[in-house]
Amino acid sequence: MSISTSDIARTALDESVDDGSVGDHLGATDEATGLLTERFACTLPGYIGWYWAVSLSTVPDSSPTVNDIVLLPGDDAIVAPAWTPYRDRIQPGDLSPGDVLPPEEDDIRLAPAWFVGDGDGEGVVDRHFAREIGLGREWVLSLEGREEAADRWYGGEHGPDTPMAEQAPGRCGSCGFLISLSGDLADRFGVCGNGTANADGRVVALTHGCGAHSGSRPKRSTSATALPDPVVDTIKVDELEGF
Repeated sequence: MSISTSDIARTALDESVDDGSVGDHLGATDEATGLLTERFACTLPGYIGWYWAVSLSTVPDSSPTVNDIVLLPGDDAIVAPAWTPYRDRIQPGDLSPGDVLPPEEDDIRLAPAWFVGDGDGEGVVDRHFAREIGLGREWVLSLEGREEAADRWYGGEHGPDTPMAEQAPGRCGSCGFLISLSGDLADRFGVCGNGTANADGRVVALTHGCGAHSGSRPKRSTSATALPDPVVDTIKVDELEGF
């Protein structure tokens, strides 16, 4: 009498794993011609929803042979979340004094200064140094790096679509406290130089705004200026009867 593939798989499991960790037979799956996977429930503590998978080769006129035994998660298994690389887990503000976070070797945000420079034309300082003198910065922001920064700043708290900007009396582009930038981002951003503004010292979009705009004026009350009679008059001199 021939032995079924499930019996062969269970025997292999019993020889390979701890006693009592193999549960009921869950079924078989034909992976390809001559390749079969027998599945058994796993009863190990902490592995609810996992199953044992035994891969067998089935060749006509020959006994099935075991290829591999693995423990796999089922649809209801509890598994660890997808791995997130350390670099992708770092958020702004996570770096502490002494921490080092070098850029990737192929970081698309950076380009050699001789290739890009901070602008176009013959008068670019970085490009001039890099080509003629060999000084200055070795790397500068690439076009992709500048656009990524611009998108991040526009979508941040100092962009044009915040509650502060929507209710502001004016835009940063017309504010006397704006410090202009140079380079390719100068037509979209500046630095706030108003010490009483929330964005003081921060890069702001020219379309941002706040209540500390240089053109803002205090609102004057339109209510009546006449005051009611005082309850106790401390200004007039009281007249006494009989004097």
